[in-house]
Amino acid sequence: MFFLTSQIRLIAVTVVLTILLLLSPPLDRPAESSRAQNPNPPRDRGLKLQDFVKNRYIVRFKKYRHGREHKLAMEEQLGAKKGWKWIERNNAASAYPTDFGLLELQDDRGLIEEIGKLGFVKDVSAEARYSRGLLFDNGENAGDAGNYFEAEGVEDQGNIGGFGEKKRPGKIFTSMSYEGAGNGSHSWSRQLLFQRSQITSMFGAEKLWAKGFRGSKIKMAIFDTGIRADHPHFRNIKERTNWTNEDTLNDNLGHGTFVAGVIASQDMQCLGFSPDSEIYAFRVFTDAQVSYTSWFLDAFNYAIATGINVLNLSIGGPDYLDRPFVEKVWEITANKIIMVSAIGNDGPLYGTLNNPADQSDVIGVGGIDYNDHIASFSSRGMSTWEIPHGYGRVKPDIVAYGRDIMGSKISTGCKSLSGTSVASPVVAGVVCLLASVIPEDIRWDILNPASMKQALVEGAAKLGGPNMFEQGAGRLDLLESYEILLKYRPRASILPSVLDFTDCPYTWPFCRQPLYAGAMPVIFNATILNGMGVTGRVESEPAWHPFDEVGNLLNIYFTYSDVIWPWTGYLALHMQIKDEGAQFSGLIEGNVTFTVVSPPAKGENTPRRSVCTLSLKLQVITTPPRSQRILWDQFHSVRYPPGYIPRDSLDVKNDILDWHGDHPHTNFHGMFDMLRDAGYYMEILGSPLTCFDASQYGTLLMVDLEDEFFQEEIDKLEKDVKVHDLGLVVFGDWYNVETMVKMKFFDDNTRSWWTPATGGANIPALNDLLKPFGIAFGDTLLNGAFFLAGERSHYASGTDIAEFPEGGFIHNFSFQDKSVGGTTQNVIQASGLAKVESSVLGVLEMGGGTGRIAVYGDSNCLDSSHMVINCYWLLRKLLGFTSQNIQDPMIFSASNRLASPLIRNEASFPGRREDVNITSYSSVINHDLMCMNDARFEVWGTKGYDEQTWRNRKLPGIPSPFIIRQPMTSKPDISQGIVSARPATGNTKLNLTAKEETYHFEINPFNATKDVFGLGQIQGLEQGGNQSFEIPLSKRNISRSISSRKHHTKMDVLGWLNGDE
Repeated sequence: MFFLTSQIRLIAVTVVLTILLLLSPPLDRPAESSRAQNPNPPRDRGLKLQDFVKNRYIVRFKKYRHGREHKLAMEEQLGAKKGWKWIERNNAASAYPTDFGLLELQDDRGLIEEIGKLGFVKDVSAEARYSRGLLFDNGENAGDAGNYFEAEGVEDQGNIGGFGEKKRPGKIFTSMSYEGAGNGSHSWSRQLLFQRSQITSMFGAEKLWAKGFRGSKIKMAIFDTGIRADHPHFRNIKERTNWTNEDTLNDNLGHGTFVAGVIASQDMQCLGFSPDSEIYAFRVFTDAQVSYTSWFLDAFNYAIATGINVLNLSIGGPDYLDRPFVEKVWEITANKIIMVSAIGNDGPLYGTLNNPADQSDVIGVGGIDYNDHIASFSSRGMSTWEIPHGYGRVKPDIVAYGRDIMGSKISTGCKSLSGTSVASPVVAGVVCLLASVIPEDIRWDILNPASMKQALVEGAAKLGGPNMFEQGAGRLDLLESYEILLKYRPRASILPSVLDFTDCPYTWPFCRQPLYAGAMPVIFNATILNGMGVTGRVESEPAWHPFDEVGNLLNIYFTYSDVIWPWTGYLALHMQIKDEGAQFSGLIEGNVTFTVVSPPAKGENTPRRSVCTLSLKLQVITTPPRSQRILWDQFHSVRYPPGYIPRDSLDVKNDILDWHGDHPHTNFHGMFDMLRDAGYYMEILGSPLTCFDASQYGTLLMVDLEDEFFQEEIDKLEKDVKVHDLGLVVFGDWYNVETMVKMKFFDDNTRSWWTPATGGANIPALNDLLKPFGIAFGDTLLNGAFFLAGERSHYASGTDIAEFPEGGFIHNFSFQDKSVGGTTQNVIQASGLAKVESSVLGVLEMGGGTGRIAVYGDSNCLDSSHMVINCYWLLRKLLGFTSQNIQDPMIFSASNRLASPLIRNEASFPGRREDVNITSYSSVINHDLMCMNDARFEVWGTKGYDEQTWRNRKLPGIPSPFIIRQPMTSKPDISQGIVSARPATGNTKLNLTAKEETYHFEINPFNATKDVFGLGQIQGLEQGGNQSFEIPLSKRNISRSISSRKHHTKMDVLGWLNGDE
């Protein structure tokens, strides 16, 4: 049960890679069923591969051809050019066409770029080495056995996966699942399973076995550590293939054997779900738990070529941007292979979904215990691909028992293990069993990755306590899914199919905060499952059908997949309450419907169509006072992937990357819940700071930010605070160049030196933002405990305040300064460091009683991932000050008031690293200032409230093909969309001309000045006709949107008519 934590096993995704065994009672001999020998010995295919060397690259081609043909094409194009060598891959896939080659290249960027430009080459990427831990849980009793692994002939595992001095080469994967592990936050009392029912009995598998269904003729691929050909637990091992550079097909670790046993064991003490399934064992990991991307790509291609039906992948990692791997998974599922994968063992932390389980075409499996509680080790959602401009998807898809599960040992007998890589084969075994209930002649006309997921999630039993980002659709229910499959007809559906704001805690966080007028759009991201075909499309724009008149107060824009492939797509709802609903309080209910169309299946003449329905039940309240509204800056947060963004606390040695999303609904979820309990409403901005109206908010909350700032943002924020009375709270983090340099390592995936793009926060950028207020952070690296206002706090790798204005209030405490000496890891472990007095908390009221500012140098006390002690009490006090001017006497003590400015020589402020290029990670550098789909509708596609832009530009996610902007004096062509114009002052006439067909125009006013006036509708504009109307422009900053419908299809719905400057 390996659960790979994704690309680049950097210096320390440590997890003690161990498998703690819970041995079943000793057996003198195997059960009778166990002694049955396989009458058809498996085909064994595996040649030892030569050891991999440093400079190996994967060259992906646009077409499948035999390797020799690709090699010849390369030779013809590159001629006698030196510096490259074709690497032969002698494995079972060699006999089949392939879409990639493996080259050994010199460190010559010019040659690599030249190869990438060849017409038949898709792309070139470094060969990734996977050093991953199996996804077993690391819990208590990890030391019960003398040897944690059931390994035979394996070197001492020692510090595998540990946080050592040097980075272990390869791609990052999550921890190995082994008996008893946790993340240090929980200890478990062990439940012995000897008196428990079989896991198969708990799901009622015997009822299907009694009907004669046992997984017969289902080809089940297990990508793992292999299996022994003569293992007595398996009656139907069809083939074993070796994709590694070790000369063996056997499992010397026991992980692949255990996974296979959960799926297909026939031993009476640890039965699998589908004992008649045909087992195809793909040995893709060495005894040292190492693999390479090319091994996976070859093995995936072979799985496609040999007609595999179901594939279990108990591995995963955080790098959803590993394109060769991710795109090959898409290809796997596009070929009707149902992939089941473990969601990850990084729980109970949020935002820790692992790839590929987080992909919508894969069945992602989480773990529960026998009390139907989410297992502490099971990773939580949401997905983080979509941040910052969108919102994550619901994952895992489903949960299954994953604690203390019995499975096969390496040679004979049974043992108990825990982890999501145990839960994954539970679901894979069920999938095989369910597949066998469909008659063979129509089986694969009915079954595909989407239809099987529909059966599983629709049959699942929703658990009472966990939210949807913990449990997905709920606990696996084999018999309910069986009933669904018996009646199944190809169709499309939406997942989840209901969004109910009154269903707490399941629909957390939506059920925790109602909608209200004036707020940032609330985005809900649902998954489209298309069981009708591998490709499809949304036939016409989704439509909102309210149940009553109040439903018209809801304004929804939809963004969705242009093409639904493979088998899945997305539908995002961007929801705002209209201004006229500012005083409404109550429920809005209705349905969103849309039609999915797929090509006709074999033997059919007409396209397949299916109507999908998403039910909404939304809680709405009157718009809260400004003082209760907080705006969270998501736009300036940068994370892994793609860059080396280091963790915020350097005390944490088993999670070196900042990859949990840094979102109020992922690793800041505890803070979010606290603020809601305190009566605050938190809105999220994933666009630049020019894209919000400061008059609506009491405080802008900026926590743990790593990106740069546009100059326009800096200017606007100064005005917002000094003129518009906006409160500002900033939580920084460590930033020390010397420390970052010492965190440098060579990454053999990318063939380059990796060094942090920034520290825990981008202090130089924050200092630019705060400079107009006379505030700056320093570059010390501080750790230690302190007391303030009677509360104990902990400073974890924070920074100091280097500059603060006269009249402000500063709080100093004694900390260990770990800014110098040793590598980061050694520094943090060092003892006896001298303590220094440092300023870490500052509060300031601007002159004239306008805006108020609070800064603090560490965010770890708000981050649920690696928190030592929370500082929610401090955040509440700071927000009370910035939003309501409530001055706590402990913070505003006269003894802490600065009689003169705190000033450090500006030349000593931390600077940006000139040796690091963060352009590829940044949403600011080399990007246009633009408000995206997360901002208020009226500023989509503009620079924001105080800015103007008149560029023609297609924005991602906006359904229209383009936006036309031109002077109002001309006659705009509206035949392809909406027109935006920039008129003069006074009454301006807009002339609309239809060139092709009948149009219906609906004019909806958006008014930043709160003047409410409407223009009604323009009806019946016929082909060749024209119509005019006048717009009064007596005030500045009036904006309107014109929504156009052609044959009831919404085209480009947004345009802006702005007054003079």
